Amino acid sequence: MTDPVWRERIPVLERQLAEVEMSMAQPDVISDHRRLAEAGRRRAELWPIVKTARAWMAAVEESREAEELAESDPGLRDELLEMAEERRGDAACLEKELENLMVPADPDDHRDVILEIRAAAGGDEAAIWAGDLLRMYQKFADRHGLRTEEMDASPSGVGGYSKVSFAVKGRGSYGMLRYEGGVHRVQRVPRTESQGRVHTSTATVAVLPEADEVEVEVSPEEVRVDVFRSSGPGGQSVNTTDSAVRITHIPTGLVVSCQDQKSQFQNKEKAFRVLRARLYQLEIERRQAGIAGQRRSQVGGGDRSEKIRTYNFRENRVTDHRIGLVLKSLDRVLEGEIDQMTSELAARERSERLVASLSGTSPD
Repeated sequence: MTDPVWRERIPVLERQLAEVEMSMAQPDVISDHRRLAEAGRRRAELWPIVKTARAWMAAVEESREAEELAESDPGLRDELLEMAEERRGDAACLEKELENLMVPADPDDHRDVILEIRAAAGGDEAAIWAGDLLRMYQKFADRHGLRTEEMDASPSGVGGYSKVSFAVKGRGSYGMLRYEGGVHRVQRVPRTESQGRVHTSTATVAVLPEADEVEVEVSPEEVRVDVFRSSGPGGQSVNTTDSAVRITHIPTGLVVSCQDQKSQFQNKEKAFRVLRARLYQLEIERRQAGIAGQRRSQVGGGDRSEKIRTYNFRENRVTDHRIGLVLKSLDRVLEGEIDQMTSELAARERSERLVASLSGTSPD
């Protein structure tokens, strides 16, 4: 069994725990409520890690001992090898638990999320592809018991969307979809292609964790609200009243519009939700400058060369370029089966964060 990268960190954590426990017994700490509370919080952080690490080391050692005994005692070989295998399984579970304790989940993972999909390079085919991505994420949400809510849509005249935004609601939505932000490239023969030539098109996806009014307060003095008449594909009027809403956030220059609902009030409410999500995302960017998955790095310019994933229809292949994962199951991916990619991306990020935390550097 290969030692994980954090094994050398265990003695350090044990020493820190011992020092904290010793300090909690000192009269000057006991008499200082603030210092005692701080020491108590630190012990509460360290003790579950150290306890689990000790259990992991015991499982590893017992597995090794059982294997050694099996070699020297043929009569008990099968029983001892079974015991060794069982303890290896225990160690693997404890190892995963330890990694979770050492690298806590992102505090935003529990949030609902807003996805914005925009057609990029490729004209009509890019708009059709944006619609395909929308349906892929809707099916993913259905598979996980999440609810979707359309926020705003600008349909194209060919059955797709020039842009569409929708919310995915349910605990953990952002954690499940956070790695989908970026340029999604498709290679296929368009329906409009008469000579069977493969075209390459792209659509961009931005993933925004939702924030409520308490977390992101938008002052009325900071916004300009304009209303206008909704219109459908080709400029055809779909509403005879000025129900569409455009909100401009003056301090940042962010502009959000919504015309999907017939009610001006509903459009305004949804536009403010998107604005708060974008402002919250800006706050995340300020806190973690340059981190993968933030809106600007997600979207890029939409150029064909800027991609996180390629979907090749002719070969039924999906390639995630960030981790080099290739799946020969494009048909199932488009049915919402993206879990293997998202879980491997999450595992890579957690590994990077773990290594960074052990070395005392930032993964950003």
